[in-house]
Amino acid sequence: MVIIITGASHVGKTVLAQKMLEKNKYPYLSIDHLKMGLIRSGNTDLTPEDDDLLTPYLWPIVREMIKTAIENSQNLIVEGCYIPFDWRKDFDAEYLSKIRFICLAMTDEYINAHFDDIRNHGSDIESRLDDSCCTKEWIQAGNREISEGFLSAGERVVFISDDYENTIAEICRSLEA
Repeated sequence: MVIIITGASHVGKTVLAQKMLEKNKYPYLSIDHLKMGLIRSGNTDLTPEDDDLLTPYLWPIVREMIKTAIENSQNLIVEGCYIPFDWRKDFDAEYLSKIRFICLAMTDEYINAHFDDIRNHGSDIESRLDDSCCTKEWIQAGNREISEGFLSAGERVVFISDDYENTIAEICRSLEA
């Protein structure tokens, strides 16, 4: 099985992937690591700030890695924000039957009530060197964009509206079924 985890920045994608790795022993691919490897190696002129250009650049690579994992009957967790809203069009039914898709989004109300916690947990798994762009408004805008885009594409979005830990635990339990 391949599990795709996406969502806006600071929503907990990497935390969820790490929990799944620890519980299920599935390896995970951080699209951010792939992005930075390609940028630092000079294989692209894109920069970490080129979000609008990074999805079409990275997705064809990630998509083919997903297909390879499925073809080799390997489990893999893929986490990151560079998943296009219409990602399903790139897979036939046989591939799709082996992919679980999780999109996380926080509600505006949750962000308002828990902004300090969200910011303080930003480096739980990875060390963020510069988190100066992390404002309540920026996080809310990112979550709205992601949730609206995936909902418009017909995807299910898991909204974190009350209890973050319980929501993540429910997602993990749902994958056991």
